[in-house]
Amino acid sequence: MVTKGPAKKLTVYVDEVDKFHGKPVYEVLMDIFYKKKIAGVSVFRGAAGYGTDGIFHTSKMLELSTNMPVKIEVVDSEEMINRVLPDVYHVVEKGLVEVTDTTVLKCCPKALEKEKEEGDHMKLEGKAKMLRMIISEDDKWEGEPLYEAIVKRLIMKDIAGATVYKAIAGYGPHRRYHRKKTITRAGEMPVLITVIDTEENIKKVLPILDDMVKEGIVVLSEVNVIKYTHRNVNPEML
Repeated sequence: MVTKGPAKKLTVYVDEVDKFHGKPVYEVLMDIFYKKKIAGVSVFRGAAGYGTDGIFHTSKMLELSTNMPVKIEVVDSEEMINRVLPDVYHVVEKGLVEVTDTTVLKCCPKALEKEKEEGDHMKLEGKAKMLRMIISEDDKWEGEPLYEAIVKRLIMKDIAGATVYKAIAGYGPHRRYHRKKTITRAGEMPVLITVIDTEENIKKVLPILDDMVKEGIVVLSEVNVIKYTHRNVNPEML
């Protein structure tokens, strides 16, 4: 089963018309991967390309689209990839097979991670750290609101949770007083992002926040978690 962390990516490049015992090679490989319990496989048909024969193929021209390149891609643990390599070597008579190191940052389905998440987060009690960030509503990061970009990165780092508050009044280092009114220009108000998690998890995101928050304030304090619960979410509703 694929989990977050180091993994291997197996990529096989063949032609669409390549056969093994009368069956397309990519279909044979899919059957093998399925029987060997590989987590998943994706097959991509090229839009254009050429191979060792030097002949250019494109899907735009009917007479040149009958022999398009196909890429079969698999990501799984090193153990699982090594298990299928002999079969791949046997089936792929011509083409390209490569194995590269990769890192799994996010893996679905969510149901498989639910037990791990509950095991990690439901035990969040006792001494912990509270991280608070105050930034401007109109701050941007790569074209999107900074507070949204920060929350997305907190999710990637498996932080237990984050809450975003939009202020109705306040002022910052520029000492300009802002108050939420119907005529207030969008983006003038401060935004507060609050995070509570273990010290170890908080430390993981501090370098990221140091890079993203160019103007604002980031505060770290100790807290005692008295109770931490969350409702169960049906994966089918996500």
